[in-house]
Amino acid sequence: MLKLRRSLERVSLFLAIAVSITGWIVLPVPVLLGCAVALVAWLAVTRTGHQAAAVTWVGILTLPQRIGASSVIVVGIAGVVGVLVALLALAGGLQETLRGTGNLDTAIVLRGGATAELASGLSREDATLILQAPGVARDAEGRAIGSAEIVVVTNIPKKSNGVEANVEIRGVGPQMWQVRPNVHIVEGRAFKPGLREVIVGRGARAQFAGLEPGTTINLNAQPWRVVGVFESGDAHESEIVGDAETVATTYRRNGFQSVTVRLASRQSFDTFKAALKSDPRLKVDVHTTRDYYTAQSEQLSRVIRIVGIVIATIMAIGAVFGALNTMYAAVTSRAREVATLRAIGFGATPVLVSVILEAMLLALLGGALGAAVTWFIFHDYAVSTLGSNFSQVVFRFDVSPSLVGTGLRWALAIGLVGGLLPAARAARLPVTAALRES
Repeated sequence: MLKLRRSLERVSLFLAIAVSITGWIVLPVPVLLGCAVALVAWLAVTRTGHQAAAVTWVGILTLPQRIGASSVIVVGIAGVVGVLVALLALAGGLQETLRGTGNLDTAIVLRGGATAELASGLSREDATLILQAPGVARDAEGRAIGSAEIVVVTNIPKKSNGVEANVEIRGVGPQMWQVRPNVHIVEGRAFKPGLREVIVGRGARAQFAGLEPGTTINLNAQPWRVVGVFESGDAHESEIVGDAETVATTYRRNGFQSVTVRLASRQSFDTFKAALKSDPRLKVDVHTTRDYYTAQSEQLSRVIRIVGIVIATIMAIGAVFGALNTMYAAVTSRAREVATLRAIGFGATPVLVSVILEAMLLALLGGALGAAVTWFIFHDYAVSTLGSNFSQVVFRFDVSPSLVGTGLRWALAIGLVGGLLPAARAARLPVTAALRES
């Protein structure tokens, strides 16, 4: 029965800690700030708080004598926070890049049931019907502002390691510049329709070899000349862009993957979608480009976040044990000091609070170190990964203040768990027994 009771106590303690940590991580920032203000007020106003502050200060002053053991907490938690923030920044950067690709002023049309452009297919008749639908903006000459586009992939070696990766080739219509006015040539010139010429995104040029203006690349065993570099501030910078009809001839295509149109107004989307859905000649799905590209980012970003949290949790468990060992050692080495304080009138609560605060301060230092190193190394660092079209998407890590805040929450949670049990031991240690400990 005794063993069973102890086992139940341990399980209850574990669950209590798990619930506390989960609550700590998910609590809104104003609530956490309120808790911090309440703690500072308690330390400053109450007699017990004064005692806790005094004991904590003494512990901090003795940290140089325990620098080796204390560094276990700092370095361990710095690693946890660094990995967590880096992976969340990876997911966040990808999501922001894809979300920023679309807007509410344009719509994209795919074959019904297709979730990405490479899985879609539209005939030339479909493209003509889509561009003639109501709700599409028109230029001064009355032509629909839309681009029927072909999407294929080719293999190009990465600059970083020479390994070939899929790069997206996008064949666009002559009105691509009106559909995407954010696309600007920053070096060289635009491609000429009817010629085997391409322009490359700034991100693709930075990540992949052989895409400098003036060079020649092979697309489906045919030479194409790179004539310019463009920037758009979104995922299209990962692409190589050329004339749709010439790309179709090179890859022997007789249709398109998608049609992107500029809407007459944001309110025109419902009219445009309803017209296409009600046309019996068409079986298509219609999305604003913002909704489409946001959906493209969700699944991969979710996977990266889950992987990051799982890895960080495994590392955090190790960091907790490191903190436990360190704080147990600290309590043992200060046993006489704690006993003396208890003997002259300090209660158990100040001792309990001081050990927890010391552990959390060390954890906060480790978290700040990990976040700072991650920001220095990864913030705005350009990488590429496989996107929904089975091609590389170039994007940048986004080490935002909110991610740093998440990392610091994890650090403080680890410090709380690592300091709680040693603090309880210090508070329960009989004064006579503590005085006999060396």
